[in-house]
Amino acid sequence: MPHEWLPPDGDSHRLHLWPYRSLPRRGMVGFLAGTALCIVVPLLGLIGTPVLWGLLPFLLATLWAIWWALEKSFRDAEIVEEMEITPTLVTLVRHGPKGKRQDWQANPHWVRLTLHATGGPVPQYLTLKGEGREVELGAFLTEAERRQLAAEITERLRPLRQGR
Repeated sequence: MPHEWLPPDGDSHRLHLWPYRSLPRRGMVGFLAGTALCIVVPLLGLIGTPVLWGLLPFLLATLWAIWWALEKSFRDAEIVEEMEITPTLVTLVRHGPKGKRQDWQANPHWVRLTLHATGGPVPQYLTLKGEGREVELGAFLTEAERRQLAAEITERLRPLRQGR
């Protein structure tokens, strides 16, 4: 699951969330190398002919386009959400693509965690509401992961609401 609770620091609970990546950087390099090999092998018979020079720009453009699309996918998935729950404050910081940062905080006693079964941009949409703002949490997670995360956050908020 692409989230983890860091070891507690006193009364503080910290959560890190990130999107799942099925293709790591090393896999991307392997994929590009394999694609290049699949393109080159049939061209071996054309070495020294004008046909090779006619095909080469298109084949190189294909490899560049694949690299560009994979690189864009990596940049777009550079999302990290950090949540900290303390007895006096719940803080959520979202680090988005291109260095965009969004902050939200509220008193844990008044924070309302809602798992919207329908009506959100994704099924089982998870939101936190407090201080007059509602923010999404883990929109990149699967439905089951959002349900599990909601249960885990509720467990950590419960003692704070009961005054323990």
